[in-house]
Amino acid sequence: MKRAQIQFDDATYAALRRRAYEEHRSISSVVREELGKALLPKKPEKRLTLKDFPFVCAGRTKQGVLSPVSERHDEALAEAIFEDLRD
Repeated sequence: MKRAQIQFDDATYAALRRRAYEEHRSISSVVREELGKALLPKKPEKRLTLKDFPFVCAGRTKQGVLSPVSERHDEALAEAIFEDLRD
C-alpha cells in the first residue's frame, strides 16, 4: 500500500468523518473504498434489441368498429369501460 497526502474542503472532510464514525471505520478506508468504486472501468450499457421485448406483437385483438385501435385507443378504452359498467 502506498501513502498519499490529500486535502479536503471543510464540508467534504466533515462528511467523510461522519460516515467513517457511523460505519465504525477509518476515514482512510472510506476514501479507499469510494476511490476504488470511482476508478473502476465503466461497463458499457447494453443496447436493447427486439429480442429483449418478446411480448411485442405477441397477441391479437378484435378491433371492431374502432379500428385501428392504435389510433383510436382513447375511444376504445372508453367503450370498454362503458361496457364493463353496463354488466
